[in-house]
This record gives sequence, C-alpha cells and structure tokens, in this order.
Amino acid sequence: MNNLVEQIVSWVIVLYGSAVPALFVIFLIGITGLREITRYETGNTFLYKLNPVIKLVLTIVVMTVAATTIWWIGAILTLILLLSYLTLNEGVRKFGYAFFLTLSTILGGTWSIAPYTPPSILQLAFPNVKQFTVIWTFPSYFQVMGYEQQLTLEALIYGLQTAFRVAPVLLSALLFITTTTGSDIFRMFTKIKIPIAITFSVLVGIRMIPRIFELLDTSVKMQYIRGLGYGKPKIISSLLIVYAIFEAIIPTMVYLFRGAKNLAISADTRGFRAYPSRTSLVELKFTKLDYYGLVIIVVLIVLAIVANLLGFGRTIPYVGA
Repeated sequence: MNNLVEQIVSWVIVLYGSAVPALFVIFLIGITGLREITRYETGNTFLYKLNPVIKLVLTIVVMTVAATTIWWIGAILTLILLLSYLTLNEGVRKFGYAFFLTLSTILGGTWSIAPYTPPSILQLAFPNVKQFTVIWTFPSYFQVMGYEQQLTLEALIYGLQTAFRVAPVLLSALLFITTTTGSDIFRMFTKIKIPIAITFSVLVGIRMIPRIFELLDTSVKMQYIRGLGYGKPKIISSLLIVYAIFEAIIPTMVYLFRGAKNLAISADTRGFRAYPSRTSLVELKFTKLDYYGLVIIVVLIVLAIVANLLGFGRTIPYVGA
C-alpha cells in the first residue's frame, strides 16, 4: 500500500511540475496575451524610439551578461526588463502578461533541470554543502525516464539559478519584437549587410508568431460558438480550452500554409531577389536616445567584466549559490 502511495505521489509531483507552467500560460496569459506581447504596436516611449541596431545589440549583450555572470545578476536583469514593459503602449496589461510568462518560464526552466541533475554536478555547484536535503525519493523505474532517484532542495535551487539565464533573454527578445516594426528590422539587416534571403526569413518568422496566436484564438472561439462546453459546469467549460487548443492546431496549420503560399506569390510579384540589394526611402539614423542606449550597453559589458573579475562569473557546471 505504501509503495502504491509513493508511486501516486511521485506522478503527482512530476505532472504538477510539468503542468503548472503550461496552465499559467493558458489561463493567466491566454492566447490573446501571447499575441499582444509578440506583435508590434505603435508607441512614443524610449524603447520605441531606439534605433533597431541598438536594440538588437542590447538583446545580445543581455544574453551574454546573463550567461557569463552569477545567477542573481540575471535575476536583477529579469526584474529591470520586466518593469520596462510598463513603459510600453498599454503597459500595465503587457506587464501582467510578461510577468506570468516570466513566472511560467522560471518554473518550467527549474523543473526541466532539477530532477535530471546528478549529485556529482550538485557537489560541484554546492561545494560547501556536506549533505543534500532530500525532498522526495522517486521509485526506481523513474530513472528510465532520466529522473534522478532523489529530488533534493539543492537540485531545485540549481534549476532556479539556471532558469534565470533564460528569463532575461526571453524578455529582451520580446521587447525587441514588440517595439520594432518589420520595416525597421528589414532596414537594420540591410544596413549591417545581412543577406536578403536571411532577412526575409527572419521577418516572416517574426510576423508569423503573433499570426499563429491570432489564428489559434479565432479557432478556439469558433469552437465555443459552436457549442463546446455548453450546459456543462463553468469549471469544466473553462478546462475545455485545453482541448480546444489541441483541436485548433490543424486548422491553424492549414491557414498558415495558405498564408505562406500567398506570401510567396506576393514576393514573386514584387520582384523579390530580382536585384542583389534593395533600396529604401527611409534611412535609419542615430539620435540622442540611441547614445543613451549605447551607454546602457557599455554599462552591461563593464558589469559582466567586473563581475567575472570579482569571482561572480559563471562556470559549467554553475558554481556559486
């Protein structure tokens, strides 16, 4: 009997760790929220006015700093980038979406690392800990799925530290997408001599992300209009959105394939790649605000260098609690 209880609790822990981040995305952010924080909307604040080259470099520098410094620097960057969403158009709402997306990313990132980290790695990451704090012991057959038999507090901390490498990169990338027009991205890539085929592929990818969420949202709403969940208790009707999303995948793919065909026809009609380069009516210019952006970039680079010199750098496996 005890063995059966242990197995049930183990599966509950595994499913809880896997499902909670996804439920955060579905119920607290929703498809509409994902669409809003992945598409461009006009604005007049600092981030909107920055040159796209500066924003791209800033994103790369944030990724580098988060990857090469101690975890709490990544946590501070995450907080700063999260607060910067308040400066966007409809900032409070977007801040809420970004907050829950960040939280789900941290929870998901922690769980994707913690159960799979062997004690040998944890000993390198926590050299001063003589005995790990065991939270739960999984049945032996969980090792077939890659799980360590013992889930420790140190493994969860290690996973949390690793998750703070990802969160600031995600937030900075989304800020770049939501504050930069497709035309500016095209001009930026042309300015730095990126091949036009690569530029076109990146633009299509950026434009397709919000389009995917828009199509999913439409398909899900159509299922509810046709009676999905009708007459059922409210809690059951709400949970059916997960089923509706799975049902919406195929129609969304069909619409995307149709859109890709129309896009290809449009590109051919406009003479895409007929010439080795493209001209532009609008030139990207550096303004006073861009120099402020350069200062931020320099400060981040200096921060990474100083942190590594003072012993707050990152090694693999990560050392430092």
